[in-house]
Amino acid sequence: QVQLVESGGGLVQSGGSLRLSCAVSGRTFRTTAMGWFRQPPGKEREFVVAISWQGGTPLYADSVKGRFTISRDNAKNTLYLQMNSLKLEDAAVYYCAARTDPYWSLSYRQGGRYDYWGQGTQVTVSS
Repeated sequence: QVQLVESGGGLVQSGGSLRLSCAVSGRTFRTTAMGWFRQPPGKEREFVVAISWQGGTPLYADSVKGRFTISRDNAKNTLYLQMNSLKLEDAAVYYCAARTDPYWSLSYRQGGRYDYWGQGTQVTVSS
């Protein structure tokens, strides 16, 4: 099992920044990739970014490219999502997710292919 706990959400003005954290614990040796997803109010869950557990080039959704940055602190087993230039449409519950299959890069946008999920953290953007 892999446990994921998100934190860092909150209320921010449009144009502002937030940094989300995802603490990863448990059988992390099985993890092959990590991702961030979000679910805006009344909408479907959507892909934000994915990255190999070993690192490498992140894969971003077009809607966040250039504004959001994923990073990791290996010593702390923590994944981060730095969100800059936030827009009203970025408001959502943000989820951290982990995969354990080796073919993650073929379906990294598909939330249903992720094995473990955190509880989510709310991001609210005000005008």
